[in-house]
Amino acid sequence: MEDVTYILSAIESGRATTADLLPLVYHELRRMASSRMQNEQPGHTLQPTALVHEAFLRLVGTNDVADGHTATWQNRRHFFGAAAIAMQRILVDEARRKKQLQHGGDRMQVQLSDVDVAQRTAADGVDLIALNEALQELEASDPNKAELVRLRYFAGLNEQEVALALNISRATASRWWTFARAWLFEKLRTTED
Repeated sequence: MEDVTYILSAIESGRATTADLLPLVYHELRRMASSRMQNEQPGHTLQPTALVHEAFLRLVGTNDVADGHTATWQNRRHFFGAAAIAMQRILVDEARRKKQLQHGGDRMQVQLSDVDVAQRTAADGVDLIALNEALQELEASDPNKAELVRLRYFAGLNEQEVALALNISRATASRWWTFARAWLFEKLRTTED
């Protein structure tokens, strides 16, 4: 993954373009998206590949050397942290779009092959909008723990990968994760009441 850091610095100096970055990070982004999509409710229409492509487009936007505006990321951690945030925003936007009544947000999509399990409700899944709001509140009081949650929940990194990404010990990552989960659980529980 040192190639990623090299390409990021080459992009910043104008020696490379964001198109050079995609082949190096695609599989890691795809793994992150697949991991995150496993937690989605049944009937979710966004696929991991589409999530990766949308996140990458949000990350690079119209950044290219031709218009004089290039993406600037400090290192691999910064890039993948930005990717986790982009994926979070995409999923939250999708959840908001689905909740709108004009898009049938009050109805649950049921596949014909799943008729016998149609008893599932939205309570079985996570309300991404409420989670996003709680995560923003956590970020205001403790940005490090909020970043850890994004990397664990939205990017699908495991405890060891998060520890490396945040440059903390695995024990610290474990403590922060335990705290953040409890804090978010309590916040989401009180929001529902």
